[in-house]
Amino acid sequence: MDLKLIDVKVLDGVAVVTMNNPPVNAQNAEFNTEMAYAFDMISDRRDVRVAVLTGAGKVFSAGADLKARPDRSKAGERWQHNRRARESYHAIRECLKPVVAAINGPALGAGLALAASADILIAAEEAALGLPEIDVGLLGGGKHTQRLFPHSTLRRMMLTGYRVSGAELYRLGVVEACVPKADLMPLAMKIAGEIASKSPAAIRLAKRTLNTIEDMTLRDGYRYEQYMTTELGDHPDSVEARTAFLEKRKPRYQD
Repeated sequence: MDLKLIDVKVLDGVAVVTMNNPPVNAQNAEFNTEMAYAFDMISDRRDVRVAVLTGAGKVFSAGADLKARPDRSKAGERWQHNRRARESYHAIRECLKPVVAAINGPALGAGLALAASADILIAAEEAALGLPEIDVGLLGGGKHTQRLFPHSTLRRMMLTGYRVSGAELYRLGVVEACVPKADLMPLAMKIAGEIASKSPAAIRLAKRTLNTIEDMTLRDGYRYEQYMTTELGDHPDSVEARTAFLEKRKPRYQD
């Protein structure tokens, strides 16, 4: 697929995915299709170990493009619209490689859903998360927001359109850091580099495990983790990690 609204560049095992749909990275059918394809492609690329998702310009993503709402007179179009949107978020969460969201500016509505689908979130001081849909006769992504915010804050956001600033996101523990914009991508790349230096097999299994246990009970979730740890222990990367530790050298992992 020829990507026009999503840029993907790979360097040293890190895929930098940049939303590039000026002026505010609004999401339409083409955008959603490209986003899903980009992260499915990253899942398959052996030269990629981790991805960083960010936005070009001053906005991470302002959400759904209201000028590109589905034509309800065409049978099936509204359901296809909904399917394209949600699959673009799930492609990030289900990507076999970890995803770091570098939130460079406002991430609103569907933009918030993209950020919430990532594994690690960091924010620029100009960043904000919000659900403005209440002001245009729509509903926001409450379930995605619920993954990040406590009960009262979520409802304030959804019922009033309240935007949570970068500094407040850090105070609430929603993001790992809130930094000047100039420092955002260097920090994102530092975190991504740390992940890329680990065993690819272990990282893939760790992400899959975290996704799987998210909605499990404590007993079932920990049992699943134990099974996955046992499975990982027999992998050549695990043997190499233990050998390198004993020999006091850096491990040499498989791709």
